[in-house]
Amino acid sequence: MKNNIPTILITAYAVNPYKGSEDGTGWNMVAEIAKQQKTVVITRENNQEAIEKFLKENSLSQVDNLNFEYFDLPYWMRFWKKGGRGALLYFYLWQMGLVFFILKKKIQFDIAHHLNFHNDWTSSFLWLLGKPLVWGPIGHHPATPKKYLMGSAGKKEYLLDRFKWNVKNFFWNVDPFLKITKWKAKKIITINSSVASCLGLDPHKEIRLPAVAASIPRDHKDHFNSYLNSKNNEFNVLSVGRFVPLKGFDITIKSFGHFYHTQESAVQKKLQLTLVGKGPQKPALVELVNSLGLQEVVQFIEWMPKSELHRYFRTAALFLFPSHEGAGMVIPEALSFNLPILCFDNEGPGELMDDSCGFKVPYTTPAVSILKFSRYLDLLFHSDEKRFALSQGAGIYFKNNLTWERKGKIITKAYQDLLFPDQSLKTTYTPLVEA
Repeated sequence: MKNNIPTILITAYAVNPYKGSEDGTGWNMVAEIAKQQKTVVITRENNQEAIEKFLKENSLSQVDNLNFEYFDLPYWMRFWKKGGRGALLYFYLWQMGLVFFILKKKIQFDIAHHLNFHNDWTSSFLWLLGKPLVWGPIGHHPATPKKYLMGSAGKKEYLLDRFKWNVKNFFWNVDPFLKITKWKAKKIITINSSVASCLGLDPHKEIRLPAVAASIPRDHKDHFNSYLNSKNNEFNVLSVGRFVPLKGFDITIKSFGHFYHTQESAVQKKLQLTLVGKGPQKPALVELVNSLGLQEVVQFIEWMPKSELHRYFRTAALFLFPSHEGAGMVIPEALSFNLPILCFDNEGPGELMDDSCGFKVPYTTPAVSILKFSRYLDLLFHSDEKRFALSQGAGIYFKNNLTWERKGKIITKAYQDLLFPDQSLKTTYTPLVEA
């Protein structure tokens, strides 16, 4: 450690500045951490081209603090891995190989940080290196409520969901390496409230910090987008995500359909539902739209560059996202554009917002949920005042809770607490790069 500035060894299986989801989260967290201290980031070789391209094309103030190393197992140990097939097994083997890679390279560091995968049911092996270990952010998708999954996707998807849930429970309760990781980790970053109970974590180790966040749009202005959009006599409801049962798009469509069909014809002309995404459930969702007579007012759009997607955020009135997942990257993005949120009151999207920026619907039955979402759509369409208040709250909540800068500072404080327990030492620690 030089001048009380630590070097952080970060292992991130998925890091790509051009992607979203876990890859995008990995990149943004690494970039923020490097503003505060020196970093050595180890990731897979297949991420090298994208990382080097981005660093060449973009001027980052923290570039001198970002040091990347690329590691993969030899081909004979991974020839069987195809895309997502075998990813979990390969991740385990990759982590084991990492330890030998780090020792062989004689990498010097003060803290080891296992950044991703974000699974809380797969262990880390960085504790073998004998340095303080930070683990996370980690979490999981909860089991989708049976009534909601059976009604939308059928028995096969329900059994698959429960199989995945049982696999997680097996690792939580049986995997000895996971138990060692919990014991050895000095700080454990969790993405929602369910992680600590599922893992039985020591509360003194836990840092609650959602993995998802967003950047303030470059052309963002201090206005309340959805409120101003209402003055154009349009009411565009937006939802973004993969078309899979986990995301609850059937609830989205049915809720909008109920709302739409209860309006007068003059009002119906102002309404639109825009669904951005792709996935195996799309044909079934298109069929659902047609069966509800919504084909003229529901628009399906394929994935697009983030800059183009932002155009849809700017023209939306609100963001409807009844997903059952454990997080939700699109929630911070929607809030960054001052969009009110409608979602389930669950451990995922429901913990990424509060009553100041939208409405949360509790799990009961699909029919009751659809009716409640529909009523909230009706309320926000007919009340500019309420929509304005929630839009204002969305922007404030985002800036206070869900920016990458905030996450970088919280993680940096965790490092300081480990290395500088003496308060007098903490005062000599300053960021290498001002955010």
